[in-house]
Amino acid sequence: MKKVLFALFSASVCAMSFTGCTSGTAKGIDRANLDETVSPKDDFYLYACGGWMKANPLTDEYSRYGSFDQLGELNRQQVKELIEGIDRTTAEPGSNAQKIADLYYLGMDSATLNAQGAAPLQADLQAINALTKENLASGLASITGNSAFFNTYVSADLKDANINTMYVDQGGLGLGDRDYYLVKGGDEERVLEAYKTYLQTLATLAGYSDEQAQTLVENTIAIETALAEASMSREQLRDVQSQYNPMSVNAMDMPSLNLKGYFAAKGLADIDTVVVGQPAFLAAVDALITNTKIEAIRDYVAAGYLSSAASYLSDDFVNAEFELNKVLSGVKEQKPRWKRAQAVPDGILGEALGELYVEKYFPASSKEKMIKLVDNLKVALGQHIDSLDWMSPATKAKAHEKLDAFVVKIGYPDQWRDYSALTIDPNLSYWENIKAASEFNEAYNLNDYGKPVDRSRWYMSPQTVNAYYNPTTNEICFPAGILQKPFFDPEADDALNYGAIGVVIGHEMTHGFDDQGSQFDKDGNMVNWWTEEDAAAFKAKTQKLAEQFDQIIVLGDTHANGQFTLGENIADQGGLRVAYTAYHNSLDGKPGVDIDGFTPDQRFYLAYAGVWAGNIRDEEILRRTKMDPHSLGKWRVNGSLPNLQPFFDAFDITEGDPMYRPAEERVIIW
Repeated sequence: MKKVLFALFSASVCAMSFTGCTSGTAKGIDRANLDETVSPKDDFYLYACGGWMKANPLTDEYSRYGSFDQLGELNRQQVKELIEGIDRTTAEPGSNAQKIADLYYLGMDSATLNAQGAAPLQADLQAINALTKENLASGLASITGNSAFFNTYVSADLKDANINTMYVDQGGLGLGDRDYYLVKGGDEERVLEAYKTYLQTLATLAGYSDEQAQTLVENTIAIETALAEASMSREQLRDVQSQYNPMSVNAMDMPSLNLKGYFAAKGLADIDTVVVGQPAFLAAVDALITNTKIEAIRDYVAAGYLSSAASYLSDDFVNAEFELNKVLSGVKEQKPRWKRAQAVPDGILGEALGELYVEKYFPASSKEKMIKLVDNLKVALGQHIDSLDWMSPATKAKAHEKLDAFVVKIGYPDQWRDYSALTIDPNLSYWENIKAASEFNEAYNLNDYGKPVDRSRWYMSPQTVNAYYNPTTNEICFPAGILQKPFFDPEADDALNYGAIGVVIGHEMTHGFDDQGSQFDKDGNMVNWWTEEDAAAFKAKTQKLAEQFDQIIVLGDTHANGQFTLGENIADQGGLRVAYTAYHNSLDGKPGVDIDGFTPDQRFYLAYAGVWAGNIRDEEILRRTKMDPHSLGKWRVNGSLPNLQPFFDAFDITEGDPMYRPAEERVIIW
């Protein structure tokens, strides 16, 4: 099972220690963001966000555009200015500045990319088309950009979080989700047909004849369908315990898969025990390789390789990928080249760019103020644990131990990552440099195998507009990129900041106690710290929450997936309740003041809703409902708030109002 990172957006934070001394001059709710023709009793999301939605219509570039995307655009511009501010004539060869700038401008050089066409692929395609059953394992291990059959990576051992181990998980699906191959009719079939066209185009561009390209498509779809049939569903993958299966590589009776040879080719000849996420899937892969002709396997591997390279080649390849994305998400226009080029060094050299970003955009004072706010939220969460009527004192004590042990990371890492072993050569093709970066990052990961876990490491770059909780290190992390408006506004009153940034901090904290995070102790080990009775009570409450979201219709006859989104929905509700308590703690018994006709509690809930303001295309609704463990923005508001009595009190919502939920149907967990 891959390192479990629970993020808010896929986040959030602030930068002030709030005192509760809101003055009448503090900035309140911006009424322009509201749609006051809608009653908050009927549709709170539309009431709170309708004005913003009208003022920020979807452009052709976006399949969804919301508050996160708005801040993301600002950060993208900031990073672009940092990159373009590098003087390439004076940047020292081998320096981070040289690597960042050259990687960016390689992506910007459309003339060279179009002139090269498929040339950068040919050597690898020749190697792929020379694969045999005997050398398949070592061949797969040596092909950069290969994602065939399964995934491997090094991460903390879930039951010994101080040491890194090797994981092997199901994979190999070009479309990422099994339903696209298995569900007949409707959106899934439409996407699969577009995927076939995409693969046909890539193969043709790479030099395959029409007949060869068609055969490649047929072979690839046949193999990926077989993999889909053997794959666990996304709901099943949320069962963390079932994903932990230590197995001896030497004892595996899977000769065609030959993991021993695969790891030896990766430089890990002495590896023995690996943690297998889905043993039945690996057995199916072994049988599939045994029973499939090598020519078909070559086509399947080539298709995955071509897809991984498409973004870094000529416009013809990029446009083919975009045509598939149009069907998947409904987006109508390709992002401008500079955004696509900027995203590459931002991802590959994230901390190198982060060092520049923090120096210019993140003052040290913000980090200090953020620490104070996190402390306020921790106190409030502790109060909630104490007040639970369904949890025994013994389990409460363990929950407090975990809360007290939270590691808080804010802004940027104390030590920056070393990129000196990565070479970016502007005399080579863009794709060759991308492969070098991929190999560098894989070596960085594999180097951790068998070593102690580095608990100081960050898993997001400082400029990222997001945040995360990681159970194996019991840490919450808030990068500098999210610590700004609209999530924190130093001119706004406390109710707004607690409702926006405070809730997202509480969200990350609550991930430590959601359906997955609750299975890890204060040290990050997957061990049971619950009494049997408390675990049963928690399970019953979470199941009821999942059923609530299952009832939501997101589009047409498509329902939300309450089990798949359960962890995020628990975290949303916990974040709301904990931040509300923290805000009222900050008032120190004094009444908050009304601003512009809104009470403090009204401003709190309006600020929360504003975090999720956004517009989204129908295709993206369907895609995210299938692929994203987070509920859609609308339902993070209208699905979560009806469980909270203070929300009803704030807006005088009573029985008979569409937003109302009877007390016996509400779910309160944390």
